[in-house]
Amino acid sequence: MGLRSLLFLSALLASMEGAAAAPALVCSGEPTAFRLTVSVTDLKSAEGQVAITVYPDEEKRFLAAGGKLARQRVSAVAPTTAACFYLPAAGYYAVAIYHDANANHDFDRTMLGFPDEGFGFSRDPQSTVGLPDLDEVRFPVAAGDTAITIHTRYP
Repeated sequence: MGLRSLLFLSALLASMEGAAAAPALVCSGEPTAFRLTVSVTDLKSAEGQVAITVYPDEEKRFLAAGGKLARQRVSAVAPTTAACFYLPAAGYYAVAIYHDANANHDFDRTMLGFPDEGFGFSRDPQSTVGLPDLDEVRFPVAAGDTAITIHTRYP
């Protein structure tokens, strides 16, 4: 290897030092013609996991126990974490996320019942009290790729 090649290789390695490789984005579910990519931004840290839950367009299932269509728990990557889902059909869906910083698989709340971890919803509703309605967070999915961004809000 010549001096020029060694210098190039040395510069390349130096530029990569400290750069964290982004985890590969793997879509969950059976492959379909309807793919949803969710980017969760504004994470305060890379601790724990981000729980990303997809709900169908049914009021009775939105945020209800057992109502989810799909969920991924992915390692938190600050400031943005992403996940991908194959969906069964075109239509409307809703997504809820929370930053499970302590990775206990539970959305922690304070003694008064207020959120104790970062959270967010599709379409980023600006609700100040209580949970948003499905109409505030639902979004359309068509054939091909749909990408949404959810901004994490911390208490």
